[in-house]
Order: sequence, then structure tokens, then C-alpha cells
Amino acid sequence: MVVDRRLWALPAVLLALLLPAAGCSGAPEAGSGSSGAPAAGESAAGGTAPVRARVCAAPVPGPATAPAGAVTVDPAVVGDLAAKTTRSPAGTVFWLRPGVHRLLPDRYAQVVPKEGNRYLGAPGAVLDGRRTNQYAFGGDARDVTLRHLTVRGFVAPHNEGVVNHDSADGWVVEHNVIEDNSGAGLMAGARQRVRANCLRGNGQYGLNAYKDGRGGAAVTGLLLEGNEITANNRDDWERRRPGCGCSGGVKFWAVDGADVRGNWVHDNRGAGLWADTNNNDFRIEDNVLESNDGAALIYETSYNAVIRHNTVRRNNWVEGHRHADRGDTFPFATVYLSESGGEPRIPARTDRIEVYRNVLEDNWSGITLWENADRFCNSPANTSSGACTLLVADVARCAAPAIERAPLFSDCRWKTQRVEVHDNRFLLDKSVVECTVKCDRMAVLANYGTYPDWSPYHGEGVAEAITRTQGNRWYDNAYEGPWKFVVHDPSQVLEFGQWQGLPYRQDAGSTFVARAGG
Repeated sequence: MVVDRRLWALPAVLLALLLPAAGCSGAPEAGSGSSGAPAAGESAAGGTAPVRARVCAAPVPGPATAPAGAVTVDPAVVGDLAAKTTRSPAGTVFWLRPGVHRLLPDRYAQVVPKEGNRYLGAPGAVLDGRRTNQYAFGGDARDVTLRHLTVRGFVAPHNEGVVNHDSADGWVVEHNVIEDNSGAGLMAGARQRVRANCLRGNGQYGLNAYKDGRGGAAVTGLLLEGNEITANNRDDWERRRPGCGCSGGVKFWAVDGADVRGNWVHDNRGAGLWADTNNNDFRIEDNVLESNDGAALIYETSYNAVIRHNTVRRNNWVEGHRHADRGDTFPFATVYLSESGGEPRIPARTDRIEVYRNVLEDNWSGITLWENADRFCNSPANTSSGACTLLVADVARCAAPAIERAPLFSDCRWKTQRVEVHDNRFLLDKSVVECTVKCDRMAVLANYGTYPDWSPYHGEGVAEAITRTQGNRWYDNAYEGPWKFVVHDPSQVLEFGQWQGLPYRQDAGSTFVARAGG
């Protein structure tokens, strides 16, 4: 790849994302069609970037001998891990010998850790649910550590998870292979650290960051760093339950404060990363997001995020083709910001959504900013059933006639506002994507409001606001390829000069170059 120096001097970490590292075990050869994973190095955000995220091919092995004072777990004894956990005090270290460890043959048999327990796998240590047990590790114990284990063959139900099933807080999950399970491979609690794991081939998600809110709890302070997240949603939940919004590599629900960095998220069925409903304060940086069937990233009905220094390539081909083939004119994008924006009244490390210094190459379309005029608190069209914005505590307040006046007229909506898209590089070769139409879109738009009959958002008001008055700006980007720009509604498709001109005045300082194959 030739680096375009006309735009900026790329930081070292982004060059490492773009180019396979020399001498890397398993790195693709030139022309192989494979791509490099993130590399270690200096993070553009400061500090040290995570270790190489190509972890599924070569997981870091655990200790070959038991650490001093550890309880040894015997794979020859069925249920030994759960039984010894029950008999041992909180804070015990367990070392699992090499071999396949099994739980008792009951679907609810699982390991229930005590606070501060640590579970370390020897090289070759596997915990196998044998398609019988639903959960591997559950319970409410805090500050549990899980390292160097392979966890496979568990059958968690839909929307539930195998590891940290009850979303306990403070868990550290590092250097594990969590694969071939039903449901989610891993759940997340507050202050959870998920580093350098292989989350592969799970039936619904690699990770489901969700907490049911018991006692007012929420997922806060989540770190997802240096993981390989691949081939998840094996059970194809969007086809089994159309419109469920319940699939992909990772799903985040109502997470307040997350750092998602240095991960390799690839070849998942559906979206790669999907933040859905009242997430806030995300930093999504230094990731490689590629070859996911759907969008690389969806940020939906959420707030305040920085999305920077990511390499995003060859995403959304499957779902993009599917929608185009059935005549859908909506600009389905690879980075999709749906009813999401910056909100200064909600505390975070930023008060906007900023998308910058990313490289998007040969995806099905680029970035879409969307706002559904009919989706708001208390509307039957709100797919986040029962949820309201973070500005209104009681969803019932968002009803006529009060919703027709300030502050509820504004605060009952999730708004796509204060979004800045700048200093990115957008490359598109339609011959690579194998499309002729509809894969070349950048968009900011809404629908014509019609529903329900008491909604105060009927007509073009929302479309006018997202397009012109809510502070959504593109600038200082570089485009290569036959890009089109959709504004206001799907029927208005502009050329670059029209996009830059009156009345839209977008992409000031940006460059546009058509290229062969476009």
C-alpha cells in the first residue's frame, strides 16, 4: 500500500495497522488476500499499544507448573474444578493441569468463583461443556481472574453468556480462547479487563457487554484490548429473529465508559462492533475492523465517543449486496451512527462524536449519520423497547401534550448531533467490492416523520435538523474513488462539488480524486 502523504504524516501505530509486520508468525504474504493484524508500538493516543491481536493462531501459553500455593485441578476427575472452588476460600489460585476438564453432566453445573479467585490454565488446559452445560463461570463474585484457558462447547441460551455469566464486576479475562459456544462467549461487568483473548466462533456474540441493572448497577469502565474477535454469530440470529439487533462480534448495552483498542475484529456474521442503547463515553481506537458481513461499527442511540486511528476494510459486503439486490435505497454504511451524537450534559471525556484519522478501504459505503424521525421515547417505533434517553428518567413523560414543548420536545429524542468527521482517508474500488451501484455512499439523512399520530416530529423537521442545524460536519478528508453523498433523505444523491457547495457546505478542505477501477 502506498501511503498518501498529502493528507497527514501517519503515526507509527497506524502504519502498523495497515501493513503486516515483518517476521510475524502467520503474517500474510504479499498478494495473499489476507491482512495484517494490529501490532505493538506507541499508541497515537499516548501510552503503549496492545500486543499483536493475532491471538487465535498462537495463544500465549500458561504456566507449565503450578504456581506456589495454587490448588491443582485434575482433568481426570469430572467436576473437580467446581468442587475445589466450593471447598476453597476466597482469593484461591487454581492451576488446571493439561487436558480436557469437565463439569458434572447437568446443564446448570458450573464453576461459581469466590471473590478474588484466580484460574490459570497450563498449556493445553481446556474446559469443555460437551454441549451439555450452559455456563462455565457464573455468580456475583468480584475481581476474579481467568487466564490461559480454552473454554468451549457450552450452550448458553440466547442473550446469555458462558464466561462471567452473571456480569460480575472487576473480572480480568486474559490470554484465553473462548470458542464454539452458544450464546455469548463472554459477558461483562463493571471495571472488566478483557485482554489478548481469542473470541471465536460463538453462536451469538464473542462478548455481550450487558448488565441487567439489578440494584442500579451498570457496566462502567470496560477495557477491551488486543483481542481477536472472529467468526461470531455462527447461529445467524438476525435471520432467525429478523430485526432483533442481537448479533455480531461484540454488543454493548448501556455501557458508560469503554476503551476498545488494538483489537482485530474480523469475519463476523453481522456487525463487528455494535453499541446499542444509551452507551456513553467510548474510545474506539487503533483497531483493525475487516471482512465483517455487516457494518464494521454501529453506534446506535448512544452518546459521546471518539473513533480514531482505526483501519476499516472490506466490511458490509454481504449485507450491502443483500439490501441492494432487493432494491433498498437506504445508504447502509460501514460506520453507522444511528440516533447518536455528542451531548455536553452527559459527563464523558468528550462532548461530541469525533471520527478522525481512520482509513476506510473497499467497504460497502462509508459513514452514514441517520436519525429516525419516528423513533423517540415512548414511541411504538422505538426498537429499544421501554428505554428512554439519558436526559429523561421517566419514559412516560414523553407523551402528548408535554412532549410538544421544551425541554421534552428535544430531550425525548436520541439525536445525531455534534458529529465531526475529519482527517480520514476513504478509498473505494468498485471492482474489488464487486458492485455497480449503492456501495459508494456517504450520508447524513432522516426519514419523513409520520408515526405515531400524536408525534410532534411529523414532516421534514428532523431531516432538516440533522442535515443543517445539529452541528454535523465533514472536513479535511481525502477521498479516492467514485463517492456520492446522500443528504436529507435517500432521494437526494450529490456529487462532491454539490456536497461542498451551498447549502450544505460539507467537506471544507477535503480532496476528491477519482481512480481507476472506481
